[in-house]
Formats: sequence, structure tokens, C-alpha cells
Amino acid sequence: MTNAGTLHRIPTRPWRWVPWLVLSQLAVILVWVLAGWHWGLALMVASHALFMVPVFLPNSRFYAPVLSRLPEAGNSVWLTIDDGPSEQTPAVLDLLDRHQAKATFFLVGERVLAHPALVEEILRRGHDLGNHSHSHPQARFWRLGPGTMAAEIEGCQQALQAVSGRPVRWYRSVVGMTNPFVAPVLRKLGLVRVGWSARGYDGVGCTPDGVLARLLPDLRPGAIVLLHEGAAHGHNLAIIERVLQVLDERGLKAGLPCSNSASPRDHV
Repeated sequence: MTNAGTLHRIPTRPWRWVPWLVLSQLAVILVWVLAGWHWGLALMVASHALFMVPVFLPNSRFYAPVLSRLPEAGNSVWLTIDDGPSEQTPAVLDLLDRHQAKATFFLVGERVLAHPALVEEILRRGHDLGNHSHSHPQARFWRLGPGTMAAEIEGCQQALQAVSGRPVRWYRSVVGMTNPFVAPVLRKLGLVRVGWSARGYDGVGCTPDGVLARLLPDLRPGAIVLLHEGAAHGHNLAIIERVLQVLDERGLKAGLPCSNSASPRDHV
């Protein structure tokens, strides 16, 4: 699969948006003075939207680099499974074994500490781990300040390191939301933000048929596939099994990015 050294997109300029924010507000003031408050207010709203909307776009690079597809993947895809470990983890692992597939599990720190044996089993079966925050504050992750954001990401990193005994390189934001305070933590910890290119919305209330209808058209070489485990709707295992079946039918292999190379920083 794609060499991991080409995938590392660690932020080198985490505050690069600040000059643009300052310039945009200076422009608002100038327009307000020269053209009147109507134009100034409209420009202020538009400028604020330009800085707010990227927070909610999972593959936006505005605040931090993101890996949303695999370059030069051949016939491979990257399966990523969020929100574990859970009571479903052993069954998910059995499904992956049955289809000779590998996946990266983006885990929640508190759940890692509560179920260390499941994390060890994920690794024992040849899969990989990723950072998915410490407490998964889904409703408020988008508005976390610098201190709380750092605690969420660093707390999960520490939990993963303590249980697995190995460094974790991948990070995924909660619900894909990335505010201005994510990139500095990623830079500090050397983490790569991972998005996705194939998503079926299986982490919320859903039906397997609906999820698959949304996901399968994007299930092609180089796809980063977003799946979940442990959701309350109870359909995750059926969805994962069907995805694995389709991969087999299409001659696609679920593998992991190679991990035997250096980690150059991306100047984005």
C-alpha cells in the first residue's frame, strides 16, 4: 500500500490563518467607513463565514492539512473504524479476519483506558490505531478552546501510548470538525489529520441499505472509508460485513499504509 512517508501531513504553520483574519477585518472597517454600514456589515458577515464554515467541513485544509484519499494506492482502500473500543470490537475483528482485511481503529481515550485488552487484541491481529479525542465531546468539539482541545487530543494520545506501548501517528477530529486550535496540537505531537472519501453516515440513526447506498459509489481504489462501531442503532456489524463483501467482489484490498519510512512534515 502507499508508503506512509508520503502521507504525513503534519502542520508546519498552524497559525497561518491569523494574518488573513486580521486583513479581512481591516477590510471590513475600511468598507464600513468608505461605503457605509450596509456594505460593511455584509462584508463582516461574509468574512466571518469564511472562517467559520471550514470548521464543519471534514476535508477542509483551511486550519490544518488533511489526508482525504490515498495516492498511488493500486487496488487498495484504507478502512478506518471510529468510536471504539466497544463491545462490538471482537466481532469486528472476526469480520476483518474472515475477509483478510486490515483497518485503522480511531479510538476514544476514555474507552481505551476502560478496555485495554480490546486495544491489545486490535494490535495482536495486525491492525493500527488512531487518535479520536479523549472523551468524544460530539456536541461541542467544534468550539473547544486551545486548552480543552489540547487536553482532548493529548489525553487520547497518552492513553493509547500507555496501553499499546507504541506511538500513534494518525488523528481524526470528532465528527470531522477542525477548529483553529487543532493544528498546534497536531504539530506538537507529530500527528497526521485523516479525513475520508467514502462515508455512509453509519454513526447515527440509519438503515444498512441507506448507509450502503451512500457509501458504495465511492468505494474505489485509494478511498479512505469511514465506518463506526458500537453505535446505538446496532447495524454497524452488518454494514461492515457488507462493505467487506463488496471489496471482495470488486477485487479491492483493505490494507494499511506502510509504516517503515520517515515522517516528513508537509508545508501546508
